[in-house]
Amino acid sequence: MRKVTGARGWARVVAVAAVAALGLTGCGSAGRSDLVSTRKEPVAVEAKLPVTLAVTPATGAKKLPVSTEIGTTVANGKVTDVALAVAGGGRVGGSLREDGTSWVPASPLKYGKTYTATVTATGPTGETTKQTTTFSTMSQPSREIGSGLYMFDGATYGVAMPVVAEFTPGIPAKDRAAVQKRMFVETNPPQPGTWHWIASGTQAYYRAPEYWKPGTTLSVRIGLEGIPLSNGRYGNQDWKAKAKIGERLEMKVDNATKQMSVYANNALVKTMPVSLGKKSTPSSSGTMVVMEKKAQTVFDTRDAPDPANRYVTDVQYAQRLTWGGEFIHAAPWSVSDQGKRNVSHGCVNVSTGNAKWLFDRTKIGDPVTVSGTDVRLDPGNGWTAWNMSWAEFVRGSAIPVPAELAGAGATTAN
Repeated sequence: MRKVTGARGWARVVAVAAVAALGLTGCGSAGRSDLVSTRKEPVAVEAKLPVTLAVTPATGAKKLPVSTEIGTTVANGKVTDVALAVAGGGRVGGSLREDGTSWVPASPLKYGKTYTATVTATGPTGETTKQTTTFSTMSQPSREIGSGLYMFDGATYGVAMPVVAEFTPGIPAKDRAAVQKRMFVETNPPQPGTWHWIASGTQAYYRAPEYWKPGTTLSVRIGLEGIPLSNGRYGNQDWKAKAKIGERLEMKVDNATKQMSVYANNALVKTMPVSLGKKSTPSSSGTMVVMEKKAQTVFDTRDAPDPANRYVTDVQYAQRLTWGGEFIHAAPWSVSDQGKRNVSHGCVNVSTGNAKWLFDRTKIGDPVTVSGTDVRLDPGNGWTAWNMSWAEFVRGSAIPVPAELAGAGATTAN
């Protein structure tokens, strides 16, 4: 037998052995199933993470505001039930915020009472965990802030009706985010929106990027009661209203033509001559909202600083547009001027017949746009929520507005 030496010889031997092994394996694979590998790959098993839950307020907390919410922090699950009960009483209704960070009682808690909250969280496979906390509320504070809501339950409003919350004195800037989080608006059908605070903090408006859709239902809660403010005051009460939006009716007044055009559902239905404010008392240009309607009233301006503008006059079919005293109203004394020249003290003068025709059709919340005068409408002089672009409006929110909502509106005011 010849002796095989060297690296090349060994390589040949190994190669022959490998071919033989391959040939055997190939034969067996074709004819014998018992030689097939039965080894199984390991199956990855995902670790089951426990549901964890923490709640606030802490057990034993005392003298809490009646605006207290049940805070929830959950890992590996979600909150599926919150049961809040007052000592000696029944269960308190409420709902979770959309982000799940807290549960909001449907009504303010009672002063000087003890409450127990039991929160249940559930994991993805049904496992649950519970946490319970007991706390008590403060006695009723002596210093409260005045407030109001310009919306009545069951009423029907125009498409430009903003939700208007009022505060006296105004809400300090540092408190507006906390207060805004307690101001809830639901719309059906759903329409996005946000709040805008006027500079003084005495009013906040809520509106959508565009006018409300006719037939919309607005459900509003200004959950102010018990909110602690930095000026040492507390919110005085909760305000609630559920209202409807009626047909779209708009009035557009052009100073150049001295005409008012009235549109119903975007169709022109009537044009009428007007007389606006004379040079010394000009009308404001901008988009306003009908705020108040009086079939019969008295204009008394005897306290006006300019003696030339002091008068007492009976007026019919008056519709307020600004806090400063601009109205649409019947002015039979200026019929000969209407459509030709401006002679009023800032109001929109129309004939008695046209004033009644308008009065019978308009609603609180209908928009009125005046254009072409020398004076711009001042922010806050009336419900001026629509007298700015959507981009300007969202800048008045005390809470950051999501990018998709901030970019949802038109670039100019309606």
